[in-house]
Amino acid sequence: MKLCKTLIGKTLAVKTTMIRFCLILLAIVPAYGQGQRGNLGIDFGQTADRFGALPRSTAVVGDVNGQLVVKQGKDKDGSPSIVAGGEVRFPSDTRNHANEFALFGGIMFRFKPSFSAGFHVQVHKLLVPPSTVENQIFNRNNMELLELPLVLEYRFGPEKHFFVQAQGAPEFRPRWRTPASGPTPLPNPAFDHAYFVRGSLGYNFGKWYAKGTYETRYFKFTPSLGNPSNFYNWRTDMITGGVGLVF
Repeated sequence: MKLCKTLIGKTLAVKTTMIRFCLILLAIVPAYGQGQRGNLGIDFGQTADRFGALPRSTAVVGDVNGQLVVKQGKDKDGSPSIVAGGEVRFPSDTRNHANEFALFGGIMFRFKPSFSAGFHVQVHKLLVPPSTVENQIFNRNNMELLELPLVLEYRFGPEKHFFVQAQGAPEFRPRWRTPASGPTPLPNPAFDHAYFVRGSLGYNFGKWYAKGTYETRYFKFTPSLGNPSNFYNWRTDMITGGVGLVF
């Protein structure tokens, strides 16, 4: 019974966050009038995570994501568009995979009608799962990250309806937070390096779009008392497909 209540509580918390995120986007968009563009989509697929030398684990994952143009850039003077958005990622198995939440703002320059480039400033929180090793539960602290990904977009095909999007960045040293399951008895691990790369291919039908996405991410920490057997070293590979609204 206690386990059921815990699972229900986690599900409701994720749904509440998703609803708040969607309402914020929908509330902001009308304030900027006609000509401002935005999108709101949902994707589903598979995520695979591996910590250290532990077995690789896979699960179904959902991803709600959206973006809006806060201020439209002008081609005449080369001014960039200012964009804002966010993402909520929720795996079916939170015992082996992380819930994730992100908010970002950024600028995008349009160099040609078919090509745009810019960068985002993103705050990203990961609820890092524990691991069970030799019947012992190993809790990991949650991560908060400041990310500065480079973002590229290219449109092609008849009427430029096909699009390719790519973004990626090195990760900075995380800010550690105690998980709800309780503090870990180990000190925080020493950060070595990390990165993420994401690519999407899609088609814009006018009022809605469809896309597929692949992302890979890797965190490496130096072997130490805070990272025994490299249990904090973490690789994620995710592939999803989904649809969304364009407004």
